[in-house]
Amino acid sequence: MNDIKTSCASTDQQWNTWLDIDWDKCQIAVDKLQARIVKAQKEGRYGRVKALQWTLTHSFYAKALAVKRVTSNKGSRTAGVDRATWSTPNAKFQAISDLKRRGYTPQPLRRIHIKKSNGKLRPLGIPTMKDRAMQALYLLALEPVAETTADSNSYGFRKGRSTADAREQCFCVLAKRTSPEWIMEGDIKGCFDHISHDWLINNIPMDKLMLKKWLKCGFVFNKELFPTNEGTPQGGIISPTLANMTLDGLQVMLAKKYHKKFVNRTTTYYPKVHLVRYADDFIITGRTKEALEEIKPLVVEFLQERGLTLSEEKTKMTHISEGFDFLGYNIRKYDNGKLLIKPSKEGLKKFMKKIRGIIDSNKGSKQESLIRLMNPVIVGWVNYYKNCVASDTFRKADYLIYEKLQQWARRRHPKKGRTWVSDRYFTRIKNRNWCFVANFKKKGKDDRIVLKRLYDTKITRYVKVKAESNPFDPEWDTYFKKRKEYKMLKNLNDTKPLLYLWKKQKGICPLCGEPIDIDDSWGTTEKKTTPEKQNYLVHDSCRRKNDQLKRCNNELVSSK
Repeated sequence: MNDIKTSCASTDQQWNTWLDIDWDKCQIAVDKLQARIVKAQKEGRYGRVKALQWTLTHSFYAKALAVKRVTSNKGSRTAGVDRATWSTPNAKFQAISDLKRRGYTPQPLRRIHIKKSNGKLRPLGIPTMKDRAMQALYLLALEPVAETTADSNSYGFRKGRSTADAREQCFCVLAKRTSPEWIMEGDIKGCFDHISHDWLINNIPMDKLMLKKWLKCGFVFNKELFPTNEGTPQGGIISPTLANMTLDGLQVMLAKKYHKKFVNRTTTYYPKVHLVRYADDFIITGRTKEALEEIKPLVVEFLQERGLTLSEEKTKMTHISEGFDFLGYNIRKYDNGKLLIKPSKEGLKKFMKKIRGIIDSNKGSKQESLIRLMNPVIVGWVNYYKNCVASDTFRKADYLIYEKLQQWARRRHPKKGRTWVSDRYFTRIKNRNWCFVANFKKKGKDDRIVLKRLYDTKITRYVKVKAESNPFDPEWDTYFKKRKEYKMLKNLNDTKPLLYLWKKQKGICPLCGEPIDIDDSWGTTEKKTTPEKQNYLVHDSCRRKNDQLKRCNNELVSSK
């Protein structure tokens, strides 16, 4: 224990600059401590958990990773009330030594509002960079405990889980002939904004003083300071985990009351009560509507203890033959007994609203520019739905996009006929007509860019994560390693040579040094490290930057 404390102490600093830090070494050290926290939690040694959490939050390695997380994510340029961002290596390295518990006082949050899909406003509280880093540091110590104690069928804001896993769990629960036929669609009213501070302080296994400081720090809106008496702010790094831990226990409570019972030697009663939860959205299944009416007061009581209430406008009982929307999917069992999961009508409506918005705001733009703006949106939406029954929806979306593009093209040439406009903007590629194609010059040669077609996407099967898996437990390391390779292979279009390159590079892009994740767009490039040129797998954005840099260098050489 003493050896580990020495090696993890914040004073045991082996590097003098931000660029010198060995991130692999930092990650290995933190992973070891997190694994020990999981082991102690499983054994019920809560004093040991607390001691290991203290060690982790005071280690240089964890502090470095916390600073790296808040300075490399998408929100790193968004400042808090102090308007400070850590944009230079020196500022980042200095921040590591500034992350100290003693004398720490968080600053108020900067309150902004963003529009929700229903037109209402969602309040976001943006902490300062230092407060974000401190939350990220203590999250490293809290997350292993949260994962070990979490409900097995909770899928929101958890490492290695996604909406796709929640969707597949719905299929597992509802697809069989003997599956439950009634569903309660639950939604918690303002979940993040109304969680009881007293409940959090009494029940969350972390440093109580730090937690209380974050909960009571207040927020600034229109240059006026307001107190925070309830809730955990949306925008804080630790908030999703706190919200998850608040709702954990609902599955266990239902399982204790509604479990299978042996009536006699030949008869067993199954109540068919299952919970599938993604953050504050959840469904509960039951044999009958009456059974769900009996369950609803139990859920209300469970939430009331935590300062929460069910949203009456969004909580309803539905028969599986009518279908219901969950996480952007429509789940319904048809007359032939088959359960189909499709993109919801509302999901298609939102997608087309976004596409039409892009087209309408680029009425005078080049065709090439319009395609470059639309393709990422199309690819993102397709990737979300490509593992469900989406072919018909994709075909319909393709037609709606084609209609809008025809309107866009005809507006540009009001004095030309339909045939001329179609020939100008649409062409035939192989055996397919009406492809929206832009021709342009690249390096003095003819090139073209084609608008993505949704229907070209192959519908693939998704393998659900095991409900009881824990990414912080060493017992599951082999499972998550194989799962990551499998998902990466699917992202690489089942091309095994590319997977070999990815494994050879240890999942790192050689151009930027950052990991190539499962959801990242990728490309290949040649790099001359030996007498022979070798292929490398890189981020698509890095490949484009590299190609552009090469062109600039070639132009400079030729001009000389």
